[in-house]
Amino acid sequence: MKKINFIILMGLLVVIASCTTTEEKRLTDYVNPFMATTTLWDSVDLGYNPTRRAWGGEAFPGASVPNSMVQVTPVTMWRSGSGYQYEDSVIHAFVHTSKGHWNLCYVPFIGVQGDIDPNAYYTTYSHDKESASPGYYQVYLEKYDIDAEVTSTLRCAYHKYTYKDGKNKKLLADLARSNERVRGWEIEKSGDNVFTGYQQTGPTFYFYAVTNHKIKNVEAVKDGDREVRVVNFLDNDNTDDPLEMKVGFSYVSVENAKANLEAEMLAKDFAQVKQEASDTWEALLSKVQVSGGKEDDMVTFYSTLYRSFLYPILLSDANGDFVNEKGEVVNKGFRYYIEPSFWDDYRNKLILLGMVSPDVASDVIKSITDKGEIRGFMPTFFHGDHASAFIAGSYLRGIKDFDVNKSYQILLNNAFVEGRGGRPHIKEYMERGWISEEDIKDPKLETVAKAAVTKTQEYSYDDYATALLAKELGDTENYDKLMKRTGSYKHLFDPETQLMRGRLANGEWITPFDPKRPFYEYMYREANGWQSTFFAPHDSKGLIDLYPSKEAFETKFDSLFTIPWEGYEAHNLTTFIGQYCHGNQPDHGVIYMYYFIDKQEKAQRLLNKLMNEYYRMGPERLAYCGMDDAGEMSAWYVFNAMGLYTYSPADPEYIITVPLFDKVVFNLDGKDFTITKKGNGEKITDITYGGEKIDGYFITHDQLKEGKELIITTN
Repeated sequence: MKKINFIILMGLLVVIASCTTTEEKRLTDYVNPFMATTTLWDSVDLGYNPTRRAWGGEAFPGASVPNSMVQVTPVTMWRSGSGYQYEDSVIHAFVHTSKGHWNLCYVPFIGVQGDIDPNAYYTTYSHDKESASPGYYQVYLEKYDIDAEVTSTLRCAYHKYTYKDGKNKKLLADLARSNERVRGWEIEKSGDNVFTGYQQTGPTFYFYAVTNHKIKNVEAVKDGDREVRVVNFLDNDNTDDPLEMKVGFSYVSVENAKANLEAEMLAKDFAQVKQEASDTWEALLSKVQVSGGKEDDMVTFYSTLYRSFLYPILLSDANGDFVNEKGEVVNKGFRYYIEPSFWDDYRNKLILLGMVSPDVASDVIKSITDKGEIRGFMPTFFHGDHASAFIAGSYLRGIKDFDVNKSYQILLNNAFVEGRGGRPHIKEYMERGWISEEDIKDPKLETVAKAAVTKTQEYSYDDYATALLAKELGDTENYDKLMKRTGSYKHLFDPETQLMRGRLANGEWITPFDPKRPFYEYMYREANGWQSTFFAPHDSKGLIDLYPSKEAFETKFDSLFTIPWEGYEAHNLTTFIGQYCHGNQPDHGVIYMYYFIDKQEKAQRLLNKLMNEYYRMGPERLAYCGMDDAGEMSAWYVFNAMGLYTYSPADPEYIITVPLFDKVVFNLDGKDFTITKKGNGEKITDITYGGEKIDGYFITHDQLKEGKELIITTN
């Protein structure tokens, strides 16, 4: 008996030992940084026959940590979106900033060997010898027989080049290139193992690099107008050691770049920096735990959650220094960030940022307020005035570690004051109640005009967002003024076509009018009449009431998803369901209009189609249906996969949808709330929170902060 017990005990110990030695899968293991780096070429996917490369996700696969100054990523084509396109066959260099909007890509470096041709130093590579994970990127450089690896911290990059032939190591710097116009650059040897310099585009980006091999010299290599610099290293007894380079960066000075390097990376080896980057991402991703879904959906979910936190990027140094709008070096005790891509990501991503990283959101608001004090207006991006929705939505959700009165006063300038940097045509908008379009005969896709319909609609929403803040701060006078303007969009509703339509200054409707024809800046911003009509997240009932009945609205709204796209080829407009375009932002909040006519299940049918078919497209299943746009496309997926969406981001509430997963646990302000799905249908039949029934389809941010269970029952 004792012998049998001993055998059983030993067996249990073996089982326990095997369990403890098996590593539990990390959430970072689900992240595929190559998602959104490919391009769609199939006409069925795109909705038209392409005559040129469509704009894909335009995302980068390189190493970064959340909202950092540094993104270390390969460039396969200069002046492309992020610098990297999956279908390309060569790598030029590793740059240290990327976004996905044809800018940045600062300070290109790459390990090389042998003779260098400044016009053709690029190297072929294969995806078979390429890998990436959060905070890490690796590729084999075929021309030089080098295995290249990079990782990073907030303000520093770590390069590691393993040469098959350890002799004649070199590092190439092509500082005359970036995705922006380069106005100046410099690189020089500054010590036995140190080189320094800068690249000036719009800002000046300084670097301080320390190598593990002694530097022989920094050599200029020219061919005609092309010039690169090559850092040559002394051959020594350690020729078999990889070439390693730690680089600190700063927008302030070389001295600050050195201090950043000393603070974050100098004393660490590659493996440690890589692991710390991975751990940082793991901690962030762990704020949202999903289960009870397909493995494939887990990959999509955590990849999109990862993509949602790469931008906006950090501009201040470890000591707090940054360069303000006047070009002055200042230190104000907060982390200074670049202004967000408001037109793209005010809809969802900036709210997700505040939910997961409220300290970052707070500092982003402090940063844009600092810019606003100098400019006289709160920063705008591309179109609209959506800092208003971000600031109001963040404040009403409880992010209050900023001077809200200061921010609010600048938002009032945007809302009421004409001037460079504010809302274009705001005087006309205030006087007329809407913005007229220019009288242009035979407008083209690329016609530059007022985009008057879109501006009127978006200003109406921006007024609403600012009004919410006015009400919260007790400013009744401005609240009343702004709320009167929130219905301005109605002036551009044409009862005959039942669509939003441009009007001339004399009040006449734009004629001829084809609502299926898209424009970049004529009447609409990157959209057509169908895609632009259903935007009024602050006044959904008011929009529906413009139609003779709910049934009439439903018929018209159904048409958005059934009238075929007529094959127009336009950058930014890709992948369609009828006229609805998920490849661009304007449509991203309209599907939920079905909720307001008691047809929630129709909305969910479309949401499921988009989540299941529009984020893992193309032969490699790595393509998005359109540009990620600094994480907005990704954040749309994250919210809807969880079962919530920021229908009106300025309002501190969420519309409830059917999650992809059976269970979601979200750590909000240190307390977990849970979303549980019961049933696998599209129609929501019951919603409870903390055991109490919720009437309607909205839940407030304050409710979620209570840390209870949201149960969504479907059939």
